[in-house]
Amino acid sequence: MQDIHGYYLEDLQVGMSESYAKTISESDVYLFAGISGDNNPVHINEEYAQTTLFKKRIVHGMFSAALISTVAGTRLPGPGCIYIDQQIKFKAPVYIGDTAKATLTITEIDEKRRRVKMRTDVTVGETLVATGEATFMVDKRNA
Repeated sequence: MQDIHGYYLEDLQVGMSESYAKTISESDVYLFAGISGDNNPVHINEEYAQTTLFKKRIVHGMFSAALISTVAGTRLPGPGCIYIDQQIKFKAPVYIGDTAKATLTITEIDEKRRRVKMRTDVTVGETLVATGEATFMVDKRNA
């Protein structure tokens, strides 16, 4: 199982960064609505969405948070890390067809507590759509 483990605490340095990008399809939005139970019409009903300030359907804000989780669980820190907390601010809408890119950057490492803090940003092109900070528990390498 060692070969599927992500980074160990000893391998990490402040400033390390990884990203994941996904073009979000209409089916992604419907699947997310089904999985989460969030059937807000601003996400799934075009006629309703046209009456909102966005003028068309928007992707669930938590879909952006899920992209952050993708980076953490698969790239940095990677498999084996445990998500402890997340603070997030949604700054701009994401629309169906947009390519959202989640980037995590290490800002702090607490070796004693095995905690890694990361800046979490999601962008569409040059637009910051979500930003925040997350903490992860990361394994130390066995001695």
